Amino acid sequence: MTRLDYLLYGTVVLIWGSSWIALRMQLGAVEPEVSVFWRFALALSFMLVWALVKREPLAFPFALHLRFAVLGALLFSGNFVFFYYGGLTTPSGLLAVIFSLASIVNLLIGSALTRRWPSGKLALGGMIGAMGSGLMFAPQIIGQTFDYRASIGLGLSLFGTLCFCVGNVVAASVQRRNVSVLSSTVWGMVYGELSLLIVLLIERKPLTMAWTVPYWSALVFLSFFGSVVAFSCYLTLLGRIGAARAGYSTVLFPVIALALSTLLEGYQWTIPAVIGLGFVLIGNFIVLRGPSRQS
Repeated sequence: MTRLDYLLYGTVVLIWGSSWIALRMQLGAVEPEVSVFWRFALALSFMLVWALVKREPLAFPFALHLRFAVLGALLFSGNFVFFYYGGLTTPSGLLAVIFSLASIVNLLIGSALTRRWPSGKLALGGMIGAMGSGLMFAPQIIGQTFDYRASIGLGLSLFGTLCFCVGNVVAASVQRRNVSVLSSTVWGMVYGELSLLIVLLIERKPLTMAWTVPYWSALVFLSFFGSVVAFSCYLTLLGRIGAARAGYSTVLFPVIALALSTLLEGYQWTIPAVIGLGFVLIGNFIVLRGPSRQS
């Protein structure tokens, strides 16, 4: 990795590792789909101005637009809607822990696409990571009564992670067709917004807005830093070093997110939570120490 790769990597870790707190500030004010819609409406305006200033090409054949549509539905729509709903019942730090499994899922998808069976090291790391996530959620889903809300939050977060990982594959395929990160991101956000609008029309949910300082401060942070800056850095990193190695950045998200959650949300550490966090990190390290041929 070059100095630029490390700079991109560090930027992604710092921004996305802290964005979970901002995400929580938007929850409950308006419907999750609406919050995601406004987030990317603002992010798209930033990206479009940037693309026009740089004179990036925005005209592409129909075949690429199909890929842009899938990219938007997965990476700039479904991924976030699932995590926003998961956040209604789950502390922000634990959302980041679940998202850290993206590094493992990226490798599994890479193995499937290259038709190479995952190695024993990959399988071991995946099992340790899955056990760790379960331990992190143990205080919420195990007790005198089974907490279904916590289990639903876990499931939604896993779906969001899967959307993110499949979106990585689509993003990499678009870049291999010599489409710049900026151009593909603009069109991905356009189609992501269209897919959200269709969902909102079907659900008959109005495009309401919460006119409060916390909501708007979170919206601006998530739109500009969490979407424009972080996604640009991550997708650039994806094209430079591959999905498997870029996905390694998700390993460090829980460290930052849980630290902030402890300070700002009063997250209470338990013995299972500490052990679980260790398992998640160890599992990711085991998987990602191997060669990056599957990326």
